[in-house]
Amino acid sequence: RNRNVGRLMAPLMLRTIPRVIVETPFRGDPQRNLDYLKAALKDCIQRGEAPFASHALYTQVLDDKNPTEREVGMRLGFVWMAQADFVAVYTDLGISEGMRRGIEHAKKLGIPVEYRVLPEW
Repeated sequence: RNRNVGRLMAPLMLRTIPRVIVETPFRGDPQRNLDYLKAALKDCIQRGEAPFASHALYTQVLDDKNPTEREVGMRLGFVWMAQADFVAVYTDLGISEGMRRGIEHAKKLGIPVEYRVLPEW
């Protein structure tokens, strides 16, 4: 694990690090979706990006099954999105309703949206 640190650090030292909002599914199969999110985050890091996935953070303290709390979490994520250089949408598991809302919000803000796949998925 430690031998990968140098490989991961190199791109971060050569240029400005892009801030990336990561869109992946959350609802449905929680363990599969969390594993997929981890793979997407690692993919971003290996690309030399600084990823942020609000659905991994806010669901720790807000109940995603409660419509009001889900909406609060999504709106908080949109606050961070406004500071992003672009949005990376990982599509191997499909595009969920929450992801669709994130894509629409990015477009309203004029933030580029990039669609990605992970070969191992």
